[in-house]
This record gives sequence, structure tokens and C-alpha cells, in this order.
Amino acid sequence: MLAVLLAATALQGCTPAPGQQPGTTATASASPTPDSPLTAELNQFRDNYSKQIIEIQLSNTTSAPVTVLAAELASPMFPPGSAWQAAPGGTEIPPNQTKSLPARLRDPSCHAPAEASADRASDEPTAAAEVHVSFRQGSATLDQRLPAADPFGVLARNYAELCLAKAAARVAVIGLAPGLEIAADARTAVVRLTVTPREAAAGTPERLSIERIEGTTLLAEPPETPWPRGVVVVAGGAAAEYRLRIRPARCDAHAVAEDKVGTLLPLLVDVGGKKGTLKIAAGAALKGQIYGFVTAACGAH
Repeated sequence: MLAVLLAATALQGCTPAPGQQPGTTATASASPTPDSPLTAELNQFRDNYSKQIIEIQLSNTTSAPVTVLAAELASPMFPPGSAWQAAPGGTEIPPNQTKSLPARLRDPSCHAPAEASADRASDEPTAAAEVHVSFRQGSATLDQRLPAADPFGVLARNYAELCLAKAAARVAVIGLAPGLEIAADARTAVVRLTVTPREAAAGTPERLSIERIEGTTLLAEPPETPWPRGVVVVAGGAAAEYRLRIRPARCDAHAVAEDKVGTLLPLLVDVGGKKGTLKIAAGAALKGQIYGFVTAACGAH
């Protein structure tokens, strides 16, 4: 598997509706099912970008509390089972407020690029998503299907990234080796990108191209030691290790304290004609070392 962090975080809380300022009254962003007190919207917190965890955001549009007992995503992009793990007794949404319910996406059933329709811009399913929700209000317990607004394209982005990762994994295992090599002056360091091709199957070996490696909110490429470009990886080929010298991309006071995605290294790849960004996550120990390096390097300036 690719070195992608998959630890789940079961967080939930009352929040203003997406895009609102704290303390304002929540308003629904999707038309409710007739007679439904709830509307649904999909979002994803930045610290869950590499974890396949999205937020089912349910808004209570009435003046009475609603207790949500279950919520599950229904989308042609993902098989059934992308559901919020409810606590016993569910969770209450106060009047005119929104609650975010985390749900881990199931692995998508991806189509090979050749299977995409020639007149389609992409091979992503396009039908609208729904949320199947069970809730209690007053003495009534109801099961309803709510249209789920997705204003930020959360499902399409996750579908594309996960399918690209699955395609790349058929060619090679790509990851970041543990251990950070820090230069004597503490201003730069080296991370090691490892590429281990899979065994070649019968027929033409599958291949991918790492067109370039991009920086992150924390890490940048030193101009004098550029990162490799145009790396071709072929199933059945030899393993390789690429030493990437890094420097801090920013040194403001909040760079490390507020980091969410700074240790996810983006690789722009082409896998059999499917192009996109493959995000390679640092393991827990390496992540901590990177944070320590950025803090020390910024302090040395």
C-alpha cells in the first residue's frame, strides 16, 4: 500500500453552517426533503485529507432539537458503508444549528481510464449524493433520504485521488523512508522517497511517470538542489531511492502549530494516461522530525 495515513479521528461538534462565522444562525444549504427538519451538506476538514474521512454536516432548520441516530452516505462513487459511527443514543442537534458527523469513505470501485466514455471529461460518476438519516424529534422517529449538497467537490476529489492511488499501487509501492538527515548548519535536511516496483504481470508491464514533486505548506525545494522530474517507474524494474533536500517553506509563528497537510508530499503522476496528484504521507516519527527541523531551521535564521 502507499504510505498514506489512515488513522481515524472520531470528532463531532455543533458548528455554524459551512461558510458561516461562529455565533451566527445556521441556514440550510440544500432544500429539505418535504416535511424534513434536516438538510445535509458534505465537507472535509484539512487534517482528514489523507484519512478518507469526510464530514456529513446536518443542519436542523426547526425550532425544536433533533436527535440523529444514524447517518450514511449514498453515492455512485462509493459502495455502501460510508457511515457515521453513532454513539448509543445518537447525538442531538439544537434548533437552527449544524453538527458535523465524521464518516470514513469506503474504497471506491474505480474504472480504468480506457473504460471512461470518450465524450466525458472524466470517468467520475456524476449522480447526486444523498444521506440516509435516522432521527428522532419529539416522540417521532423517522428514516429519510436527504439530498446532500457538495459545494467543495469533496466526493469527486476523494474519488479521483483514491482511484489514482489504487492505479499507482498496481505499479509500485511509493513511500517516505523513516529518518530525517539534517545538515550540519540545520538549515536544510534530506527526506528519502522510496519507489519499489511490483512484479511484472504477463503482457506489457504497467508503468507510471512521476512528472514532478511539489512542495508543501511546510517544505520547499532548495533552488541549488532541485528535486527529480520525469521519473519513469515500470513494474518489474529495480527499486530506487530519491534523496530530496528540503528547506522550510515558511517561518511564521503558526507554521508548525497549525499545520494540517505540510507533511503530505505531492507527486504529480501519470498512470496509464490518468494524471493527478499522489499524496505521500510521512510516518508519525518522520512527521515529528520534520516539525522539529522546521522549528529549528526557522529559529537559526
